[in-house]
Amino acid sequence: MELDILSVAYPPLIILAAALLVLVLPRLAGFAVGALSLAAVLAISLLAPEGQHLAGTFLGFEVVPYYVDDFSRMIGLGLGFLGICSVIYAYSSDASETLTAFALAYVASSIGAAFAGDWLVLLFMWELMAVTSTLVVWHYGGEAVRAGFRYAIFHGTGGVLVMMAVAVHYVQTGTFIYTEAGIADGIPALLAVLGMGVNVAFIGFHTWLPDTYPRPHIAASVFLSVYTTKTSAFVLYRAFPLEGTHDLSIYVAYMGGLMAVYGATFALLQHDMRALLSYHIQAQLGYIVAAIGIGTPLATAGAMSHLFNNILFKSLLFMAVGVVIYRTGEEDLYKLGGLWREMPLTAVGFGLGALSITAIPGFNGYVSKGMIFDAADPGYYGQPEYQALYYLLWLGAIGTLLSFIKLGYYVFFHGESDIEVADAKPGQTVAMLGLGGACLLFGVWWQGLADLAPTIHGSDFAFSYYGGESHLHPYSLSHLETAGILTGVAAVTFVVVRKPLSKLDLGDPAMVVYPATYYVSRWTMLAVTETYAAVDAAVVGAVKRCYWVGNNPVLAVDAAARRLPMVDVEDRQPTDGGRPSTIHLRTSIGTTVLLLTLLLTIVLWLLL
Repeated sequence: MELDILSVAYPPLIILAAALLVLVLPRLAGFAVGALSLAAVLAISLLAPEGQHLAGTFLGFEVVPYYVDDFSRMIGLGLGFLGICSVIYAYSSDASETLTAFALAYVASSIGAAFAGDWLVLLFMWELMAVTSTLVVWHYGGEAVRAGFRYAIFHGTGGVLVMMAVAVHYVQTGTFIYTEAGIADGIPALLAVLGMGVNVAFIGFHTWLPDTYPRPHIAASVFLSVYTTKTSAFVLYRAFPLEGTHDLSIYVAYMGGLMAVYGATFALLQHDMRALLSYHIQAQLGYIVAAIGIGTPLATAGAMSHLFNNILFKSLLFMAVGVVIYRTGEEDLYKLGGLWREMPLTAVGFGLGALSITAIPGFNGYVSKGMIFDAADPGYYGQPEYQALYYLLWLGAIGTLLSFIKLGYYVFFHGESDIEVADAKPGQTVAMLGLGGACLLFGVWWQGLADLAPTIHGSDFAFSYYGGESHLHPYSLSHLETAGILTGVAAVTFVVVRKPLSKLDLGDPAMVVYPATYYVSRWTMLAVTETYAAVDAAVVGAVKRCYWVGNNPVLAVDAAARRLPMVDVEDRQPTDGGRPSTIHLRTSIGTTVLLLTLLLTIVLWLLL
């Protein structure tokens, strides 16, 4: 009976109901209901039976709004747990009820996309996610409004591309239901990659990340840092699943490797703390995208595990940095320093997140990132064509270490703090330490993470790979040596580049997309409007001349004759007494439409 109830308890509706209650209940009660709704999602994700639920038809199409498998279960657990912590953090960070209601609606659409079992429901949730996340950004006002418009344009464009991909997929396959092959190969796969590439921050499509996430309320940044990008990465897996064979897979894999390097590089150059973290969303998504492109069982397990871990440590880092901004009012990391004495709990929260994202042994990022490294390494489980990808992932890992050494050094350890500030509030501390504890738990108890990860069961890995069979253990001597080498190289490099790095102020070259788009749009608009005005003036002028000629044929002949050489024409008086010619055309809208329809019909008939 309990399992039957769970199969009809649709998670997004529970969260949407909580979002409405947040607006009408007293503040504490409303936030408590929001947290409880996400606790319900956590329980449903853990206990709901596998399979299709709430299946039916919509406009004659088969739909599955609620689909549970090992993949959606893992993502639901991560998003549900993060949601609880995020609501607690928002309450303690003075987020308004309206912002929290928008955020919960955003979370509901994200979880709806994760549990969707067909492309039609996915499209609805995808667009709802874009709308609600834009509202979360806009709510803060100020600079967030313009950033929100740019954000909406990006995600609107990506949504249109995904919609086109789904439409062509339906034409080719005759169904919207997910299949083991994923999205249809060819044009649907290409359109899906481009559309989903906007949400997962492919290079060139990524500029909305550092442009948007540093601008809204600190609690809004926590929600935004996870739900759009991680849900979209999961949907990318649905399009390119383990069993699928797509020609684009290797290109997706190498795009992921380039994202890891690009994101880490520009994170290293940032002064703004939330901009630095935003670039690292792109970098960490790069590892997930690369593993999805590789598509082997180990790579898929690594992608889903790193996605799950990213939900935990990325939101934790935004929380810790948010507390620093909340207490100091400062966004520039170079204007801070020595805060570990003033804010030890925040420093601990940041440290747990930084150690996780940089894949230090003992933390969850080390386990999941290790899976992806091993899946790409041709000397281990990878194929020869991924050798260059393996090197890109190495460079991205070094850049990640450098970035978080820099961020932690300048905010918490560099010099003495010249201000006295309070530490995190109790709710902020509970949220940070809850996420940090989970990061540590899945790093030490890595078997639990392995049990959650689809395509891996138990604590002992054995896969077929290029050249034979092998064995994998995350804390083997070779893996620990690799982690030590990466950490050592990054630490030495930071000592060498610290001073020149602090003087660099290089912008992201991809940001040219904003002024370029503005000027291209402006010139295009002017070209269209001026062309229309010129054509309109020419047509109106021609009609007036023709009407005048009809009223004054003799004067028209005289005027034409005067233009001829050696012709003498006497002056004549206009027949209308010199009054300007006027034409009055009066008709109803219906008659106008009828006349235009008849005219177009005649034109088409003549053309055909």
